[in-house]
Formats: sequence, structure tokens, C-alpha cells
Amino acid sequence: MAAKPASAESKRTDLRASYKKCSWASYMTNSPTVIVMIGLPARGKTYMSKKLTRYLNWIGVPTKVFNLGVYRREAVQSYKSYDFFRHDNEEAMEIRKQCALVALEDVQTYLNEEGGQIAVFDATNTTRERRELILDFAEDNAYKVFFVESLCDDPDVIATNILEVKVSSPDYPERDRESVMEDFLKRIECYKVTYQPLDPDYYDTNLSFIQVINVGRRFLVNRVQDYIQSKIVYYLMNIHVHSHSIYICRHGETHYNLEGRIGGDSELSSRGREFAAALRGFVEEHKLSDLKVWTSQLRRTIQTAEELGVPYEQWKILNEIDAGVCEEMTYKMIEEKYPEEFALRDSDKYNYRYPGGESYQDLVQRLEPVIMELERQGNVLVICHQAVMRCLLAYFLDKSAGSVHEQEINSVRDSTCFRDIFAESSQVAFPGAASGARLVLKSLF
Repeated sequence: MAAKPASAESKRTDLRASYKKCSWASYMTNSPTVIVMIGLPARGKTYMSKKLTRYLNWIGVPTKVFNLGVYRREAVQSYKSYDFFRHDNEEAMEIRKQCALVALEDVQTYLNEEGGQIAVFDATNTTRERRELILDFAEDNAYKVFFVESLCDDPDVIATNILEVKVSSPDYPERDRESVMEDFLKRIECYKVTYQPLDPDYYDTNLSFIQVINVGRRFLVNRVQDYIQSKIVYYLMNIHVHSHSIYICRHGETHYNLEGRIGGDSELSSRGREFAAALRGFVEEHKLSDLKVWTSQLRRTIQTAEELGVPYEQWKILNEIDAGVCEEMTYKMIEEKYPEEFALRDSDKYNYRYPGGESYQDLVQRLEPVIMELERQGNVLVICHQAVMRCLLAYFLDKSAGSVHEQEINSVRDSTCFRDIFAESSQVAFPGAASGARLVLKSLF
């Protein structure tokens, strides 16, 4: 008996199911890129490296940091003093060069064999000789190179960075702050002897780079080659090193939540309004001054914010993920009416796009401006939705794009209000932060 020809609908389903699971951001480059940090010690290079890596992974570009200090500590088990960094210490100079070569071998493995697209080479790289070595390595492997140089001559910024970050460095176990400051300042002087900053007017005019001057007060950008480099510049020009708190919570319970329906524009239930009142109590109890409040343009977040009695801003891009033809349906209804769609979503929640709607991948793209603004702002309370909250948490908790949908948003109910998913006022440090910035996570529902 001849097999029946596949229907047009089943063909479309098979095509979507077999489509290569790859983030839109993965197509930004036609060759791997090495981001090369440059700058004297205590200029925030590692801070920028980690934040930039977190951002690139979040938008779906596989990125990894290779910190040369880690390789140096593995080669030299115990650090004694700044003498190791003297330019006339030939033995130490050879060790440092070998560490760089080993790190570059790992960069090559990551980009050629492990699926990486961007490697961040986090080191001082203060001499043209070292940078030429890296450029030759990149040319041999057909990699693009983008330099990020941090220039800072503000003594207060440098001193703060030393005390907040370097005091706890593995180089200085059980040493007092004064001796650490003294030794580290001498280490900086060792580097200054041979430091050759990028020269945009003559020697380095053909290189692609950004110079970040005095922690973002000024920037100089030279020869951006492609889209991913423009994204790097865009991000670095938006991050600000300052102490602030970000509160993220979901709206209160809605009538649709009680019915198990997704999407829509339902109003708060009675318990949802109780939560909004409890949220106001939290804000008042903790005396959150100068707090900006952001909501989506959907009623459930607006009604939650209105109870606070403070001004708030509505952001359309904070709206919940668009479920397309499945809006206002329960998952049971979706399974019965669109069984193929239900199966596709269940097999790949990050890449799955609702017909006429969005995927988590689309949502990450949509939320990028929110991330940029959160990096620039002071204290902010974001009242949003489950999928939106998952995407924001994935960024701040340094999760890759593909795990966005796995961020757990618990719904714990009692007779009066919704409990926090994290311990009250829990603080999660930004990876690599030197500024004391913190993320305070509060759940809504």
C-alpha cells in the first residue's frame, strides 16, 4: 500500500523541527574574533572583560574570557613582590611570555574546536611587541582582532579599584591593605616603564579598537570592522561603574493566572492586589529612595505599580512574550488545538516561536535596550512578566542565551501575599564588579 504524501502542515512542522538551533547573534560574524584588552593594572580590564562576556553570551554569541593572571598563578605558585613584573627581570619576562603563548593555544582550541565565536584575552598587553605577537597569531588562524584599551589617570579611581579588588586577589593572601597598596602601586610603575598606548594617529591607525578613557567619561573608536564589533562598542559605551540596586519582580496574580491562561491583558485578582500592597510595604520599610519604577504596558504590571503611589514609566518592550495565536489559551487548549505546536515548544522552548508571536530568542533581542538602560541608571524596580523576568535574570546571573527559559520563577502563595523567591533583600554581586553594584531580586508571584 502506497504511503500517503505528507501534508503541507506536517512538512512545515518537520522543517521547523529540523531547523538549525542557532541564535540570531551567531550570524553576526563571518570569522571568530579575539577581543584583546590593553591597559595598566587596576584599570578595570577584568571588570569589562567579564561584563562584556556576560552580555555576548546572553545575546547568543559563545564567548569566553582567558585571564592571563590565572595562567601566571598556575606557573608561579607563590607571588612574592612587584619585582616579578620588572622589565629587566629576564626570568620572569620569559615565564610571562610562555603563559601568554599557552593562553593563546587555549584560545585557538576554544575557537576552532569548542564552538566558541569570541575569545576575550584579558591581560595588560601594554607593549607593541606583545600586541604584534597576538596579531600574528590571529592572522595565522584567520581571526579578527578588536582591542579594548582602558586609560585612566584618576588616582581616586585607581586607589578604589586596588582596595576593592586587588586586596582580595590570590596574589595577596593574608596581607594588610597598606602593604597591598604599596606593592601594587610599584607593580603599576613597573608596567609604566614599557607601556606603549595605542596610537590612533599614526602607528595603530589601521587597527580596530576602542579606548575607554577614565571609566567611560570619554571614548575613542577606530575602524570598527563588522556588526559584532559595533555591538561591543555599543555595550562598552553604556556600562557605568557605579553602585546601584536593581529590583526585579513579577506582577501580582491575575484572573488569567487562576484560569491557567497565558498572555492576554487580564487584571489583578484580589490576591494580586494584596501582593501589590505588600510590595508597597516592602518599598516603604526599606526606605528605597530615588527609586525609579518601570512597568510594561499591560494592566497587570500597571495595577501592581499604581499601588506604590509613586511615578512609574511604562515600557512596551517589557510586555510579556507574545504567544501569537495561542494568546489567552491554557496549555491544555493549545495541546488539543495545536498538537504539533505544543510538541515543538516542548522540545525546544528557547528557539520555539509561537505562530504569529515570539520566541525567547526574540524576547532577548527585544529586551536589549532595557539591559542597557539598567546598566546606566540608578536604583530601579522593574515590574514585569514571567518570560521577561527570566530573560533579565539570565543576564544578571550570567547565564547563556540557551538557558534563559530555565530560570526558575517560583509561585509561592499564602493567604495574604506572595513570598519572595530569594531571601529578603538577597544580594547577588555582578560578576567581576569592582564598584559594589548589586542586584536585589524580588519575586512577584
